[in-house]
Amino acid sequence: MRPSSEVADVLRALGGDIEKIGLNTHQLRHLSAIRKCRTAELGGHVDKCSDCGSIHISYNSCRNRHCPKCQGHKREEWMQARIGELLPVPYFHMVFTLPDSLDALALQHPQTVYGLLFASAWETLQTFFKRQEVKGGMISILHTWGQNLSLHPHLHCIVPGGGVDKNGRWKNIRTDGKYLFPVKGLSKMFRAKYVKKLRGEKIALHSFTQTLFAKEWVVYAKRPFGNTQSVIEYLGRYTHKVAISNSRIKSIENGQVSFEYRDYRKNGRKGVMTLQNKEFIRRFALHILPHAFVRIRHYGILSGTWKRERLPKLQRQLGVKPQSPNPEKGTLLHRCPHCKTGTLVTIMTFSGRDPPEYLLRGLLCVPC
Repeated sequence: MRPSSEVADVLRALGGDIEKIGLNTHQLRHLSAIRKCRTAELGGHVDKCSDCGSIHISYNSCRNRHCPKCQGHKREEWMQARIGELLPVPYFHMVFTLPDSLDALALQHPQTVYGLLFASAWETLQTFFKRQEVKGGMISILHTWGQNLSLHPHLHCIVPGGGVDKNGRWKNIRTDGKYLFPVKGLSKMFRAKYVKKLRGEKIALHSFTQTLFAKEWVVYAKRPFGNTQSVIEYLGRYTHKVAISNSRIKSIENGQVSFEYRDYRKNGRKGVMTLQNKEFIRRFALHILPHAFVRIRHYGILSGTWKRERLPKLQRQLGVKPQSPNPEKGTLLHRCPHCKTGTLVTIMTFSGRDPPEYLLRGLLCVPC
């Protein structure tokens, strides 16, 4: 069901005042797409059910990766693509977080600061994998937000609990069900590698980078997942998230937005925060990534090149029968909401106006 309040509603309520927040043209362009999503401004399409023949008229989605309404299909497609790639081995969840002292630099140079986060996290894990004499892997997903929409850059990483040795054989690193690598060791190495890379970029003073060693950096680690299906489901919760989902917005009134959040300093206790519309959108815009910046990356034995060339052989070694994506999952995305069995097939598109009148006369119209 459509949430009663949406980010797009806040944008519409702001109207021309959005120009006064101090956003750049890149941010304004993305926000404009979110505001227009599934409205007449983007045009629409007419679908017909393959079974019952009912007609369904829908407005087009903006397909913007920051839009709260456009991630469901992408998430399902991404998860289906991963089904045939996972191995029957333990997988661990790790989170690499940048300290808040880097927030200002992240706003000025997001491409560099976030890129270094990916590179430093992977080099840190590579070092630990090499000590075990294996080639490991990682799927990493960038999130830049905290629950209150403040800047909080961190990587969610899914890491297999082992790797491939020099003979191409799989080797488990841990068999006792505990953490993959020592967290304190990971944290110190991650900090050292990041600061070294940051100095090489020459976007921060040496005196500033020195202060980064005065604070403990955090690498969070969880115990392994129960099975590969758990990994798939868990990944789906993180891959296509945006800064805030529409379901968390409770009300938009009197120029203010109230939304639900969790306070992790109080054991994840739920609360409601209220912000002025301008402040809410300003915070939301902090998490619009640079153009073409890749926020989901695969490394090592989970990289695209390695999987294409060597994954089938490794699966045979482990006795895995390669799985194909479930075609039923794909058809569910286009399932007829009227009869629940047929598939919707697009028969016409229309531009930024209402649907043609003749379609509305004598046809069964069930808006999506």
